[in-house]
Amino acid sequence: MTNTPHSRTDHPVYVIGGGPGGLAVAASLREQGVRAVVLEKSDAVGASWRAHYDRLRLHTTRRLSALPGLPIPRSFGRWVARADVVRYLEKYADVHELEIVTGVEVSRVERAGDDWLLHATGGRRLTGRAVVVATGYNHTPRLPEWPGLDAYGGELIHASAYRNPAPYEGKDVLVVGAGNTGAEIAADLAEGGAARVRLAVRTVPHIVRRSTAGWPAQRTGILVRRLPVRLVDKVGDLMCRISVPDLSEQGLPRPDTGLYSRVLEGAVPVQDVGLIDAVRKGKVEIVGAVESFDGDKVLLADGSALTPDAVIAATGYRRGLEPLVGHLGVLDERGRPAVRGARTARKAAGLYFTGFTNPISGMFREMAIDAEKIARAIRKATRETTG
Repeated sequence: MTNTPHSRTDHPVYVIGGGPGGLAVAASLREQGVRAVVLEKSDAVGASWRAHYDRLRLHTTRRLSALPGLPIPRSFGRWVARADVVRYLEKYADVHELEIVTGVEVSRVERAGDDWLLHATGGRRLTGRAVVVATGYNHTPRLPEWPGLDAYGGELIHASAYRNPAPYEGKDVLVVGAGNTGAEIAADLAEGGAARVRLAVRTVPHIVRRSTAGWPAQRTGILVRRLPVRLVDKVGDLMCRISVPDLSEQGLPRPDTGLYSRVLEGAVPVQDVGLIDAVRKGKVEIVGAVESFDGDKVLLADGSALTPDAVIAATGYRRGLEPLVGHLGVLDERGRPAVRGARTARKAAGLYFTGFTNPISGMFREMAIDAEKIARAIRKATRETTG
């Protein structure tokens, strides 16, 4: 996966992460004639997609999820499967002849005069004229600090370790967390032979159909992004009442906060890929939030106790950026890049971030747009530096 670059200055641009965001930036930089080296800590591109559960598909359409310079094959269908995403990323790296070094993890990025110094695996010290951090939105699995968790005697895994329902056939399983991952795993378990599936919900999610009469929810997300929040909340509520049944009797009442207001707080709506039918048919039972653990029991907010055979915690991820760039003052109070895309923090010129939002318009789409903007910004900065 190496190439002879179009042009070269003393130091390349280093792209940290060989997922879709990093590959898109590297390809866009190559198109601009800028040498980019992708540093990937695993042994292949698309590592996170290789590790996702088997059932997963892109919730965004094939046509609106392609990265710059290569359409996703029509044979992959409208909703691209996990394994096909991996195939696409492999082909993307090959077609664009990207310079990728695997097995190298960057532990820290520091300013070195006008350049950037990267501390990496094996004592490597790499100097780049710019750095693009693309380590992923879902980087470090997060488990809440539930009281009693350390002494819990039952089986518990984070959703990042879940692959398919086969190990849970005939078992009583509690899924914790009603985001897209938790909702889909619960439906997968119900369809895959689990004896009982319960979904613990702390905050009732907005649920939307992935598509309605052929119109994908993603296109709506693109159209409404620049409209007033209050208007989008009203339209979203109306659409949900039309397309999504009232599940109040099953424990999922309609949320009392607006859909887009929730998105701006960081909570995207759940796209239905089986949860609605599973809840209506009683195959997935809704229970209250998990409060603590006691021996082999899981204690819920309503005071009830469960003793499931297994607990799957779909409780999200942290960005995990603090060791890498936390000392540079470029993160907000939640550990996210304060400035993203083609803009850089004033005190960290040449340091870019991509893929650290989860927009309703589609993460792949936004990373593709970001990639071209970042590449142009780096090319412009290079021309200004070289005169």
